[in-house]
Amino acid sequence: MTRRKIVIIGAGSAMFTQGLVADLILSGRPWQLGLVDIDPEALRVAEGLSRRMIEAKQTNISVEASTDRCDLLPGADVVVSTIGVGGRKAWEADVVIPRRYGIFQPVGDSVMAGGVSRAMRMIPANVAIARDVMRLCPQAFFVNYSNPMTVNCWAIRKATGANVIGLCIGTYDVYLELAAFIGKPAEEVTYLAAGVNHFTWIYDLRWRGEDAWPLVRQQLARERAAGGSVLAGTSTAPGGDTTLERGKRYIPASRNPFSWSLFETYGAYPAVNDRHVVEFFPERFPNGEYYGRGKLGVDVFSVEETLAWGDAIYERMRAQALGEMPLDTRIFERAEGEHAQLLDILFAIEGDTRQMFAANVPNRGAIPQLPDDAILELSTVATGRGLMPVQVPDFPDLLAAPLLRRIAAHEVTVEAALTGSRKLFVEALLADGSVTNPATAEKLADELLRAHRQYLPQFA
Repeated sequence: MTRRKIVIIGAGSAMFTQGLVADLILSGRPWQLGLVDIDPEALRVAEGLSRRMIEAKQTNISVEASTDRCDLLPGADVVVSTIGVGGRKAWEADVVIPRRYGIFQPVGDSVMAGGVSRAMRMIPANVAIARDVMRLCPQAFFVNYSNPMTVNCWAIRKATGANVIGLCIGTYDVYLELAAFIGKPAEEVTYLAAGVNHFTWIYDLRWRGEDAWPLVRQQLARERAAGGSVLAGTSTAPGGDTTLERGKRYIPASRNPFSWSLFETYGAYPAVNDRHVVEFFPERFPNGEYYGRGKLGVDVFSVEETLAWGDAIYERMRAQALGEMPLDTRIFERAEGEHAQLLDILFAIEGDTRQMFAANVPNRGAIPQLPDDAILELSTVATGRGLMPVQVPDFPDLLAAPLLRRIAAHEVTVEAALTGSRKLFVEALLADGSVTNPATAEKLADELLRAHRQYLPQFA
């Protein structure tokens, strides 16, 4: 069997690297794994953990590592970008600085002020990677996982013409949650989706070929009548920790009140639930107040807790990589996470299986009401020619309307990041909608530019 070469750029993102290496091992195929990170310590952890995992299973996978991607890109069959320019500290600044201006974000990696700021750092770095991919391994299947997903992919294609595909596990996860919500096995449930990353409408849901939305509405009504969560197909209202047989997938509607309100209004469910979706409607949550539960990103979906959780996981990985603690054998389970469908997609393309996956690709007429060059998260079919988007000539205008506003803001964000224009950065903040006062937008833009100066060469 031919040994395929896969290169991970940003391999210091240890959770992703660990999950993908486990999948490579479980595939039973020979691989040549290239690990790239500009941080030598992070690269040491990624390489050490990968080698320990491979040795534990005596798998036919070779590993090479470098801080210079140009060392490893030649001959690559697959290139995966998972970079995070500035790391966790820069992410934290993207969220904390806007709070001083009354802007509260539960994530801050895609839209709102934090997402726009992150784009200014991420786009130049991703464009540089794309240029090297086109020069050194133009035949490679090029995948971007880094956020902000939509504008990263848009900017890469606009600046280089590289055929990059954006992948995110979020829409697939929500599909599994909806299957659990109606109490049906996921293998009997199908879906179609369209939108922008982190705000993607699941607009068609079916169980054994029949419309499943009536089942969703029935379950929603049962929950509300019971005053809490109630599992589909039962007559009692168990506690929030009760789950269906297939898992921890059952999530009570009360956990995502905004997303369910959109479902009731629009007739489609937005992925990826409230933590992300609220950021696309900042005007609905003035001063970050969220259903009387506190402020977004602080009391609800705490960014600081998310960062601390990530730090704790990384520390355990570091200790395992350096031999300070035994290797956790749970690593070899088919773990959930961003990496989870990558090999499935690669094998489906290789075998021309015509399986369907959600992916971020250019619209090119798939959704007629939306711009052709916009990057959309769409249901795609895996073919021997690659991932082909499903055409939706009857996509509802009602669902397209909130996407149009967001796509316009994405376009301004891309141009600001590519040109290094402070004026366009300010306009991107205003177009996004989390800032409405031009004077405030200017002050916030200047503070974010100062905080991230070392990562913003295009603004020099």
